[in-house]
Amino acid sequence: MVDGNRITGTAQELGGKVQGAFGDLTGSRSDSAEGRLREVAGRAESVYGQAKDAARHVADEAYDTAEELYDRGRRTLQEGHERSVEWPHASLLIAGLIGFGLGLLVRGRD
Repeated sequence: MVDGNRITGTAQELGGKVQGAFGDLTGSRSDSAEGRLREVAGRAESVYGQAKDAARHVADEAYDTAEELYDRGRRTLQEGHERSVEWPHASLLIAGLIGFGLGLLVRGRD
């Protein structure tokens, strides 16, 4: 999706080039100067639109990455839950070992 500022900026830049060239051809300094001014303003608006497009692209990629990581974490937790249901004794043993290790850590501080 292209930002509207890019389209209007490019159109304004082109119009400024035409007006500037017309002013140069006819010898009209005011048309030439106004055309150059419109050309620069159009280029600035086009660059602004490009920056908005780039920011939107980065935000979309960050969202997609976060969504993928969330789904991967959810699947990992689901797999862990399924394994604990299949092997309840192993799950209890692991939980007991973790509790014992935490107890040693807390006891060691006294």
